[in-house]
Amino acid sequence: MMLWYEGPLTAFGTETTGPDVESDRIVSAAVVCQDAPGGRPRVTRWLVNPGVPIPARATAVHGLTDEQVALTGRWPSPVVEEIARALGEQGAAGRPVVVMNAPFALTLLDREVRRHRATPLGQYLETAPLRVLDPWVLDRHFDRYRKGDRTLTDLCAHYDVEPVPAHEAATDALAALEVVRALGRRFASRLDRLTPAELHTLQAVWHAAQARGLHTWYARTGTEEAVDPAWPLRPELPTAV
Repeated sequence: MMLWYEGPLTAFGTETTGPDVESDRIVSAAVVCQDAPGGRPRVTRWLVNPGVPIPARATAVHGLTDEQVALTGRWPSPVVEEIARALGEQGAAGRPVVVMNAPFALTLLDREVRRHRATPLGQYLETAPLRVLDPWVLDRHFDRYRKGDRTLTDLCAHYDVEPVPAHEAATDALAALEVVRALGRRFASRLDRLTPAELHTLQAVWHAAQARGLHTWYARTGTEEAVDPAWPLRPELPTAV
């Protein structure tokens, strides 16, 4: 029987105007499909003109400028629906979807779909829910006592994955996919009996526990930073009256 981490996987990645899922926008996105380890990935890319200025600090990360997206980017409304439908197709095909820091990427996409299509992301996934694999959550659970940062670059180094040369949605997505394959092999004795659907459910529990731990740590160190336990999608904030 083929193990899930040796079989078909899809990955989703984005670059954005910033870190706030409620107010920032998608600037580029990619869906990467790979049928087997070492197989040639099939990549779909989107470049978006978000309709708002891209802050210099965001450009410094991903290199995308206002001039570039104005020239070759598309308007967000059709793009975010295409992305949502592409993810829905992966769910319908039964492919696990790798998303690094899923609560950020998927929540931001949900807010964009609501903003431009007046529809929640969940509506595109009603008939075939995603089976999300989040390398950030998986790594923190299976190697919880390791010291150091756990950015995508750090995970690539730790799991002997070719490092990401620069922030770009498709290369980041493929790197996250390769990290999940490597993580699966490293912790095979603990993962072989779990299906992607079971892992999806477990990651929600693990992430909530990790969030509680971070909250305790921040409180102890006097750090004022919110930690949301929801995974893989944060609930919509209530509308102010």
